[in-house]
Amino acid sequence: MKTALVIDFDGTITDDDFFVYLKEAYFDENSLAPWQVYLDGGLSHFDALKQIFGTLRVGADNLHDLIARVKVDEWAILLFELCHNMQIPIYIASAGCDYYINRILGNEIKRYGITLVTNGSTYSETEGLVMESPQIDSLYYDENTGISKRKVVEILKDEGYRVIFAGDGPPDIEPAKIADVVFAKKILLEKCIEHGITTETFDSCRDICMFIESEITR
Repeated sequence: MKTALVIDFDGTITDDDFFVYLKEAYFDENSLAPWQVYLDGGLSHFDALKQIFGTLRVGADNLHDLIARVKVDEWAILLFELCHNMQIPIYIASAGCDYYINRILGNEIKRYGITLVTNGSTYSETEGLVMESPQIDSLYYDENTGISKRKVVEILKDEGYRVIFAGDGPPDIEPAKIADVVFAKKILLEKCIEHGITTETFDSCRDICMFIESEITR
């Protein structure tokens, strides 16, 4: 059976969410207040991030220096290479935005033919990092997160793929519910345990590489 990989970006491919990097560099607790409102059910995930990112007021060079400091799982590139060599389609599905993802992994996305499903964005020193969700009639639109990771998984399954999903955050529980194989950590792992979803050991992308090498190639 053909296999596809759908993987979250913030906190899964990277060590932490991008807004945490922003917090440590530029924001105080008040700047992240919309995130707590989201966790309490008062804002959508998209609106919370849009409000947080929209308050950023730094030079583009400073922002790019910060983005360059984001730590990427050292096994992630090896995972991409492995999937590419095995003709396993890779989808990075992120409820963040393309501005920082493309600066961090843009070369690898092109090199390995990765499909990036995320929100659009632009940056200016006067308006901040402005997120734009897809149009409501787009293939992966979601009212809460801008893009629907669940729909990415659903469409691949409809096309006959066995889908491996990896993630770490609250928006990842819906795709995890329908994926064939789930790699979960942090909040997603707690949610999977709560919902009775079987997960694989997931400390780094090395675990996904080992699973693919042992389960898919045999």
